[in-house]
Amino acid sequence: MSSIHLNLITAYTMAFLGTMIYRSHMMSTLLCLEGMMLSTFIITTLVMLNSHYTLSFAIPIIMLVFAACEAAVGLALLVMISNTYGTDYVQNLNLLQC
Repeated sequence: MSSIHLNLITAYTMAFLGTMIYRSHMMSTLLCLEGMMLSTFIITTLVMLNSHYTLSFAIPIIMLVFAACEAAVGLALLVMISNTYGTDYVQNLNLLQC
């Protein structure tokens, strides 16, 4: 395994651990999710370039589109929660009130 793959897997793992540890603020959770998506995008791009299978070259672009949609929905939820509750603390949200 090359050092690039090792660094990308480490970046994904750190972003995943950040998602699990820093769950109190929604903004930090969204940033960690974006880090996970970007490292997954780079890993799949490297794998597709090394495999030389031309039909799979669209997979990283499709994944990048899904990451952009996820970021847009996450930011919309963050703005809605910040306007409604005045903060982005996840622990202030109650599912029974929704």
